[in-house]
Amino acid sequence: MEWFDTTLIGFIAGTLGTGLGGILSFFILKPSNKALGTMLGVAAGIMLSVVFMELLAEATNTSYPWTILGLLAGIIAFLFLDNFFPHTHFVTEEVRTGRFLKKGILIATGIALHNISEGIAIGAGFAASTGMGITLAVLISLHNVPEGLAVAIPLNIGGMGRARVFGVTLLAGLPMGLGALLGAATGNISAGFLALSLGFAAGAMLYIVFDELIPDVLEVADNHTAIWGITAGILIGMTMVLYL
Repeated sequence: MEWFDTTLIGFIAGTLGTGLGGILSFFILKPSNKALGTMLGVAAGIMLSVVFMELLAEATNTSYPWTILGLLAGIIAFLFLDNFFPHTHFVTEEVRTGRFLKKGILIATGIALHNISEGIAIGAGFAASTGMGITLAVLISLHNVPEGLAVAIPLNIGGMGRARVFGVTLLAGLPMGLGALLGAATGNISAGFLALSLGFAAGAMLYIVFDELIPDVLEVADNHTAIWGITAGILIGMTMVLYL
C-alpha cells in the first residue's frame, strides 16, 4: 500500500475514534463504572491478542533481535512520554471546579503525543501486510473513543462550545497520521526495520494495556468484571486477527 494511503488511513483512524468520543460526550457526562470498566477491559484484551498473535508473531519471524530491540524501544518511548508529557487517565482523575478547560487541553495534548506511537503501529502493520494494517487501524480507532471522551467531558463541563469541543477532539487524533507515515516509511526500508517497527508498535501497545487500561479497569470495576471484559476482548481480537 502507498505511503499516502497509509497516512490517510492513520488520519482517519485517529480522528474517527477521538471525534466519535467527542460526539458521545454530548449525550453522556460519564458512563457507569461497570460499563466503563467492561469497555476498557475489552479494549485491553483486544490489544493483547493483536500484540501477541499479529505484531510479535510477524516481527519475530522476520528478525528476533530487531524485534526485541523495537519492543524495548516502544516501552521506553511511552515511559518517556508519560514522564515528560503526562496525560490524565479518564477514570482515575477527579475533575475539580474551575479547572475543567485546562484539564481537557492537557489531556488532549498528552493523547495527541501518544497517538504518534499508535500511528506507527498502523504504518508498520501495513508495511507487513494490508490485513494487519486494517486490523490495527480498526482496533486503535475503537481504542480512541474513550480517549475522545476523556478530552471532551471536562471541556463540556467547563463551558466550551460543542463545535470547539469537537474540533479539539479531532486535533488530538490528527498526529496518528504522522505516526502512520513514519511506521510505513521505516517498515519498508528493510526486513530489520520492519521487525524493529513492529516490535516498537508492540511495546507501545503493551505499555498502554498495562500502564493505562488494566489499572483503570481494576479502579472502577470489580475483579470479575475486569476478567470477563479482558477475556471477551481477547476472543474478539483473535477473531479480528483470523478474519480481517
